[in-house]
Amino acid sequence: MDYYKITINFIPFEKWLSDVLISQLGEIGFESFVETETGFEAFVPVHQFNEESLNLILNTFEQNFKFSIEKEIIKSQNWNEVWEKNYFKPLVISGECVIRAPFHTDFPKAKYEIIIEPNMAFGTGNHETTSMMVETILEENLENKNVLDMGCGTGILGFLASMKGAKKITAIDIDEWSFKGTLENSALNKIDNIEVKMGDASLLGNEKYDVIFANIHKNVLLNDMQTYFNVLQPNGILIMSGFYSEDIPDIKLTANNLGLKDKGIKTKNNWVATTFSKVK
Repeated sequence: MDYYKITINFIPFEKWLSDVLISQLGEIGFESFVETETGFEAFVPVHQFNEESLNLILNTFEQNFKFSIEKEIIKSQNWNEVWEKNYFKPLVISGECVIRAPFHTDFPKAKYEIIIEPNMAFGTGNHETTSMMVETILEENLENKNVLDMGCGTGILGFLASMKGAKKITAIDIDEWSFKGTLENSALNKIDNIEVKMGDASLLGNEKYDVIFANIHKNVLLNDMQTYFNVLQPNGILIMSGFYSEDIPDIKLTANNLGLKDKGIKTKNNWVATTFSKVK
């Protein structure tokens, strides 16, 4: 899958401006962001790119703030090289989990070691949503649990669940690169209790899960939360991320109306991860 990349540099740089623009780009399909010293880089699948919507947002910003913008198409076959050179460094989360690529030779040791072949699926742990999801999973008891990972990306969350003793993991993603990447990465990590599927929540049938991970865009979470609730076991937990602090009321309202109880929340640079439990 090819991606459209835009690079924004603010003059002068203001962190809050960067956060606001990232939030608005997330609403029109941009999926991943890499912060820089003067702004950020944003990525959207070519088939999701809407230039009219982008220009509308940027034109509004140009009326009040000064920034430069660069646009380019990134071919999918270039991503391993791009990540190796620019983005993907060994990462330790909560002192317990190290995430690295196969080409890393010098990396910290930790209780859980996850190897990821980087590509445009994202989910190397560097993004706030992935790191908060990992932090939350590290706090949970997953021994002998049946786990569902929706929007699995590179497979990190499911792999960690397996390493923490989960009985079975079902990993689902709508993106073909994510589907293939999770299969490849599961072999790298010797994970043999994972089933990987390509698709969305419509694939979920009658199987029940003790724990559900969903690190996806807010609109998808709101649309699919009823389905997650239906396949979640009583006393099961739903861990969600992929949205911003200003989206918390919408997420909580939908969850609470379904009968899900607030269990915990994490925030990092305006991104949020929330945990809900299904009360009997």
